[in-house]
Amino acid sequence: MLRPSCHPHLFRLLDSRRALSSAASSLYDAVISGGGMVGTAMACALGSHPHLRHKKILLLEAGQKKGCDHLPEQFSNRVSSITPGSATLLASFGAWDHICSMRLKPYKRMQVWDACSDALITFDKEGMEEMGYIIENDVITAALTRQLDSLSERVEVLYRSRAVGYTWPAPYRNAEGSPWVQIELADGQRLHTRLLIGADGQNSTVRSAAGMKSIQWSYNHVAVVATLELSESTDNNVAWQRFLPSGPIALLPLSDTCSSLVWSTSPERASQLLAMDEESFVDAVNSAFWSSDHHSDFITSAGSILHSALSSLMPSGTSARQLPPSVSRLGKNSRAAFPLGLGHSPEYVRQRVALIGDAAHRVHPLAGQGVNMGFGDVASLLHHLSSAAFDGQDLGSTRHLLEYETERQRQNLPLMAAIDMLKRLYNTSQPSIVLLRTLGLQATNAVPPLKERIMAFASK
Repeated sequence: MLRPSCHPHLFRLLDSRRALSSAASSLYDAVISGGGMVGTAMACALGSHPHLRHKKILLLEAGQKKGCDHLPEQFSNRVSSITPGSATLLASFGAWDHICSMRLKPYKRMQVWDACSDALITFDKEGMEEMGYIIENDVITAALTRQLDSLSERVEVLYRSRAVGYTWPAPYRNAEGSPWVQIELADGQRLHTRLLIGADGQNSTVRSAAGMKSIQWSYNHVAVVATLELSESTDNNVAWQRFLPSGPIALLPLSDTCSSLVWSTSPERASQLLAMDEESFVDAVNSAFWSSDHHSDFITSAGSILHSALSSLMPSGTSARQLPPSVSRLGKNSRAAFPLGLGHSPEYVRQRVALIGDAAHRVHPLAGQGVNMGFGDVASLLHHLSSAAFDGQDLGSTRHLLEYETERQRQNLPLMAAIDMLKRLYNTSQPSIVLLRTLGLQATNAVPPLKERIMAFASK
């Protein structure tokens, strides 16, 4: 009989088998790190898809569960403009029904205009179809959480759980001898996954731990947000945005009597707006939408000549200007501010890792595309993962992850570049630049097919 002391390699073999057995018991097919809107949507989408029905899915969220049993009477000051494409995704796994049972405000028209000229562009759809929906972030989160609760048999959720370390398989097995990603939680628990999905925001720890670079810069701008009451009740189905020399200001409908403000401006001006009394703040908002202080006679005359020429050439192409609503009151304790910037990761994927949402890209809110780009990531990654599962492939295989990366970067990069260009183009009152953008805006507004293409691209 062999004595164990004479064969220490037997102990190593036993330890290795125990480690593999332990890893198998805590092995997930996909772990989503980050339970914000995009991360929770990813969990719901994976848990609802028939091709992924038998996969083991886990959502890790560092914060507490964000339920919403009773919707507060006052609107939240953080909202998102949800495109029809994003609404279709949310409907595909049941979250849209929850949103509709709470509250949302459709808008049927957009009007964007320049504070330095009379140039404007309007977007609307024939037959008064809904262009999009203004929804509080809290409502979206609550709806997604409700849907996630209904998927408890398919998706496991760990709230108040924070990852403190990762061990990567490089190139095929990590230091522990496992081919999977190992996740160490703050409570000492260790998990393993075939695929780690980073949905943990602009300062993503998944991205940095995986060695995936990110190009980021600050706009040195701050978004001031608030909930505003209107002077009179209307249909309030128009999304308004005016480009001031200091940054864009938007008024987004919440109800027939309330709208949400997003005002991008300098840090100094933002501090002033936050410190103002209510009456002064309301006056500042109304002035920002109505004032003609930044107009010049030269730009006004040139714009008027072009408008007349375009009206004669394409009488059906130009749209009538509407006047924005007047604001009467500020919602209680609704003012807040957050910094703005741009960020993008040249890599969305690596072996057994994929980034979605703000972990992969961050944009200026002037086009309302931030969360919609994240939901686009969810739809794309879901498609490629479900196809892989149907074909019996490993979810963490780089083959279909690279297909996801290619698809999303082709969509995201042009949109990010366009948003950044608009931000820079309108962040000046230099006459030559103002004249150039005035001509461009009026010409675009006069060509319905071009506007339709812009709307189609932005509504995905």
